[in-house]
Amino acid sequence: MRLSRSRRLMAIALTAIAAVTLPSYGHAEDKLLTEAVQFNGTILYLSTKVPGLIFGAVRNGETALAGFGKIADGSEKVPDGDTMFRIASVSKVFCGSVLSSLAIDGKVQLTDRLQDRLGWDVTLPEKDGRALRLIDLVAQASGLPREVPVAEAPPSDPFSTNTKEAQIAALKDNPLLFAPGTAVLYSNFGYDLLGAVLANVSGKPYAEVLRERVLDPLGMKDTVFNPRPEDEPRLMQGHNFDGSGMPIVPTSTAMECAGGLYSTANDLLRWMNWHVDNKPSAADAEFRLLNHAAFLYRDGLASVVGLDDGGPMDAMGLGWVIMLPNEHRPLILQKSGGLQGMFLYVAIAPTRGVGAFFVMNEFNAAGFMAGVKTTNDLVAEIAPR
Repeated sequence: MRLSRSRRLMAIALTAIAAVTLPSYGHAEDKLLTEAVQFNGTILYLSTKVPGLIFGAVRNGETALAGFGKIADGSEKVPDGDTMFRIASVSKVFCGSVLSSLAIDGKVQLTDRLQDRLGWDVTLPEKDGRALRLIDLVAQASGLPREVPVAEAPPSDPFSTNTKEAQIAALKDNPLLFAPGTAVLYSNFGYDLLGAVLANVSGKPYAEVLRERVLDPLGMKDTVFNPRPEDEPRLMQGHNFDGSGMPIVPTSTAMECAGGLYSTANDLLRWMNWHVDNKPSAADAEFRLLNHAAFLYRDGLASVVGLDDGGPMDAMGLGWVIMLPNEHRPLILQKSGGLQGMFLYVAIAPTRGVGAFFVMNEFNAAGFMAGVKTTNDLVAEIAPR
């Protein structure tokens, strides 16, 4: 019997695959989901030739995961559900969840002025009579530049010069590129400030607030800002554009909200399942209603810069980039991330109970775009009609 080209490719890669089906939380194993994840992950790994890759998906409470390659140079360990990796800017969605939680509890309002909530001794800039609001920060409509101007830092601690003092100095220079709320520009700076706000209104460090309000309730024990000593053997090493390995470096407090988290595939799948659960508790339903809502639509914005890497941005939510449904796909909430040699992309379809993600441990632009397409296509393919 002749095998199809795709089946031959899959057979070739079998020795490089560690396919893991995670606990199905009391449901029967979804064999179609497992097959789809293994097949699409195999093709993605073969086509990108990255050192290591994890591909996973959720559907109706069930999960499937496949790992390929190696977690680090010199290691023989294949990535699996417990492998730990940076999730980079996907951390922004977690930051948006904390904002949602605080808003539900009445501790903040999304339209609060940043000046009133930041708690720093600095007069914040305005433009065209518009003041910065919390919703402008979380929806990437602040007008702040992408990064905080900082002094050069040592390679062993490259984020150490992104400090509160550096951010205050930048704010004093009136850096707004457009009036808040009138356009969209991807800004890590804006999320740095949002993290400071969430800590200030809570009266405790942002890491504690995130742990109490999001991570612990979901059982995400392996999602942290800096790996613990016992995590070292399972850390996924990133690689630069030239293929050279990159070191594991500290996460500064100032960047925690914008891109500081590490996680595992097991934790991410647990988190994704919470987002697409079609029978949430009353409290979770309220939380998700706010967390999944669209607050700023592309139509009418002066410009949109840096938000289309996962697909055309139709609207912005609280950290999520929202793609409205069309004849080819359901409503998708997505977020990408890239830092220290890692690329990651998450896409969920809450109305259909499905989601998928990939992480690759190399800065590979073509590979990232291939991963985005594979992930979005899989979400559309496995979504119930």
